[in-house]
Amino acid sequence: MTRKEMKFSDAMKEVEAILGKMERGEMDIDELSTGVRRATELIRFCQKKLRTTEEEIESIFREE
Repeated sequence: MTRKEMKFSDAMKEVEAILGKMERGEMDIDELSTGVRRATELIRFCQKKLRTTEEEIESIFREE
């Protein structure tokens, strides 16, 4: 079974949902470390995706 690759927009929505729960006080102390860990993973994914996309775009402009 292949793992579906996450989309940037889906990762951002999940980060926003986690942060929203934290801001509204809906995340109890037992969930906090898990939420922070997941948000960190998603942010790293988004940063990597942005860097890769930037490199691809720069490559396209260099070809022309």
